[in-house]
Amino acid sequence: MKRLMSLLFCVISIYTSFAQAKTDASKHLSFKGVPIDGTLAEYVAKMKQQGFTYKGTKDGIALLEGEFASYNNCTIGVSTLTQKDLVCKVVIIFPERHTWSSLITNYNSIKELLTEKYGNPSGAVEEFQSYTPDSDGSKMTQVQLGACNYYTTYETEKGTIQLSIERDRLIRCFVKLIYVDKINGETVRKQALDDL
Repeated sequence: MKRLMSLLFCVISIYTSFAQAKTDASKHLSFKGVPIDGTLAEYVAKMKQQGFTYKGTKDGIALLEGEFASYNNCTIGVSTLTQKDLVCKVVIIFPERHTWSSLITNYNSIKELLTEKYGNPSGAVEEFQSYTPDSDGSKMTQVQLGACNYYTTYETEKGTIQLSIERDRLIRCFVKLIYVDKINGETVRKQALDDL
């Protein structure tokens, strides 16, 4: 009887711990079905299981490459808190685009998918700063000059997702998607406030 009670207690304990872990994970924003939580090494291992290729880690940011949302050769950056190994943000850089038409098509197709999944965006700005160019080439030039403000934000109970058109210092133009987990993002904010 003692053995049966002990066995029953162990089974209930194991079930409860799995249920608690699942409940905690469901509180976090997910990327590719994986909650944005845990250590960098744990998260990278999960991303590798999702088919991404690990490229290395620099300054607390793990870089991976792979397919995302039917786009090949995406770069994924997974970042943690500076003082604590806790994943809080995932950034996806879609492949470079050389024309405005391909860039805006990439942006709009991802925006459509995000809206289907998360509902209407909580905010969006889609404009050029100085003037509205009329040709594909002049629109792309405005992106390269940093005079293009295109971003859409989705606020969910689990975190924030932001889609944008960006350029880097080498004037490469691309679509960027950022997932910020609310719980771990608040930890980042609290730690920053404690630093002040």
